[in-house]
Amino acid sequence: MATINTTRWIGIGLLGLPLYGALTFWSSLEGQPDPSTQLEAWARFVTTKEYVWGHLFGSIFGLIFVIFGLFALGVYLATSYAPRLGLAAMAITVLGSALFLPLQGIAAFAAPEEDQAVLAGLEEYEALPSIFANTVQALTGLVVILLGFVGNILVGIAVWRSGTLPKSAGALWAGAHVLMYLSLMYGQTIGPSSTPLTVPLGAVVVAISGAWMALSVLRGSSAQAVGAMSQPRVR
Repeated sequence: MATINTTRWIGIGLLGLPLYGALTFWSSLEGQPDPSTQLEAWARFVTTKEYVWGHLFGSIFGLIFVIFGLFALGVYLATSYAPRLGLAAMAITVLGSALFLPLQGIAAFAAPEEDQAVLAGLEEYEALPSIFANTVQALTGLVVILLGFVGNILVGIAVWRSGTLPKSAGALWAGAHVLMYLSLMYGQTIGPSSTPLTVPLGAVVVAISGAWMALSVLRGSSAQAVGAMSQPRVR
């Protein structure tokens, strides 16, 4: 009976990390108008097919890939020198990513219809007061940023302390998410409500870090497989 190379499957799962970085980079490339100051330009931007495809395949699928990648990373770190930290980091970051999914769904599918009303000249729609759901959505967004910020820093520290993954990959992962999440926090509070340039820049670093980790595990898996094949069979 053939044995399962668990490490190889973990390495394949880790490929979700660079895919997340690449898809985030792609989805954040096109600059978007600030809806608070350029409402009509924002409405035209949101109602395009490119916006919907970008959010579906870039943002939503990117989050799905990173959740798979984080699960694989948590399993791998469970046998490293930082098992508890790795599992805690995985749980916090997956929770933040899972909470981010419904917000991205709203942005991808609800926002275009809402802004179609703006383009149609429905002034009554624009004048509608904020309701409880809007407040909860905003608070959820802040929780997502907090969980993602803390969780991804812990992921970087766990990778650094693992003793099996490249330390620099962990440092790049943490640094990239500090850059991305601090800029998102600025946009959610006092800055313009648009994707800052630091997000695609951070996404490139995330893709490099994730690919470094995945390839490191896959190469180790290949070396283990070669070693196992070279062992003499006992009859």
